[in-house]
Amino acid sequence: MQDIKNRIEAVLFTVGRAITFEELASLCNLGSVGALKEALNELAKEYSERETALKLTVDDNVASLNIKKDYLYLTTKLLNDSELDRPTQETLALIAYKKPALQSDIIKMRGNGAYDQIKKLKELEFLTSEKRGRTRLLKLTAKFYDYFDIVEDKLRQNFSEIEGTEPTEK
Repeated sequence: MQDIKNRIEAVLFTVGRAITFEELASLCNLGSVGALKEALNELAKEYSERETALKLTVDDNVASLNIKKDYLYLTTKLLNDSELDRPTQETLALIAYKKPALQSDIIKMRGNGAYDQIKKLKELEFLTSEKRGRTRLLKLTAKFYDYFDIVEDKLRQNFSEIEGTEPTEK
């Protein structure tokens, strides 16, 4: 069992994102999702009992290895020095909140500088756009969800929790 837990831990650390049980079982060379679930539950219990900066999250059919909130401040400088400056991050957050968003609406809210930010986000493949009348419809890509370790279905729910409202479908 320890070997299975070690493989799970190695894969979760390496992929750096939420991953389905089926994909995780495949990457760990396990023939059974049942054996994976049993090992995941043991591993999650071990993580909750350990004094570590990492946490193992297991939801529905998805697992991920992340930094505990108490230690995120240590990574802030790394994130601030990333390829996304703060205004670009804010523009991306607004697009993620609107999901999908009209470029004209984003420009009205963020100003003309958002044109360059949107261009950069498209170059980084976080966004795609398609012509919609006289503007463009901006959509998030799979790379966005992988990079920020967000499950697409949970994004609206997370924004709703922040606002203190019930999630709505768009």
